[in-house]
Amino acid sequence: MFLTALLRRNRIPGRQWSGKHRRPRLVSVFAKQNMIRRLEIEAENHYWLSMPYMSAEQEYGHAAARRAEAFEALKAARTSKFPPHRFVADQLDHLNVTKKWS
Repeated sequence: MFLTALLRRNRIPGRQWSGKHRRPRLVSVFAKQNMIRRLEIEAENHYWLSMPYMSAEQEYGHAAARRAEAFEALKAARTSKFPPHRFVADQLDHLNVTKKWS
């Protein structure tokens, strides 16, 4: 195999960008800049996440009132779509034209 590769001038068999014997990618200056930028963003995110705004005691239950209000709004929106109640007396009221039996 190595003799064949030597004679064929280092030909990469099969798909050249995947597999065991793949063609190595060259690292460009633009790729280095992108990697440095991503690492800086990750470091900044790590910095901000390492210092929480509230302590654990302050954070416990701080959103309970807001969640309760949101749940009440959700229930009100769901009941507003519900049709109004219909009663049997209203449905059969047209039968009370003459009350001969009373």
